[in-house]
Amino acid sequence: MHKRVMDIDAPADSLIIAVEQMVRYVRRSAIAGGLSTAASSALARLGREGAHRLTELARAEGVSQPNMTQLVTRMERAGLVRRIADSHDGRAVLVEATDTGLEVFRQRRAERAQALDRLVEELTEPEQQAVKIALPALARAIQDRP
Repeated sequence: MHKRVMDIDAPADSLIIAVEQMVRYVRRSAIAGGLSTAASSALARLGREGAHRLTELARAEGVSQPNMTQLVTRMERAGLVRRIADSHDGRAVLVEATDTGLEVFRQRRAERAQALDRLVEELTEPEQQAVKIALPALARAIQDRP
């Protein structure tokens, strides 16, 4: 039996618990490519946003440059990403997803979408409508942040 560390009464606490549970469930549902969480996140960023300098990718992912270098090297060996010359600065190198990497990214996104769809289908119609309004609204709020 698990002991609760503290009572959770505040609506924000209940919301964060729900978000954490949903994120864990959806993340676990994406299995294509057998990627670690860090590799999946970096590949998803490259798939959504295009090529990045290694330093930019490390900063965006919240990891050190040496850790990102190791991750990119592993992903490169797996054929998911490649390093290319920066056309604006010949000294710089960009990391971009390969066609294989983009396919893994698309498969993982589809798996996550299916997992979320299964969750939403279990809700009542009013709850489904609320989710369809609330989640995009939260995403917009996140995008509007600096």
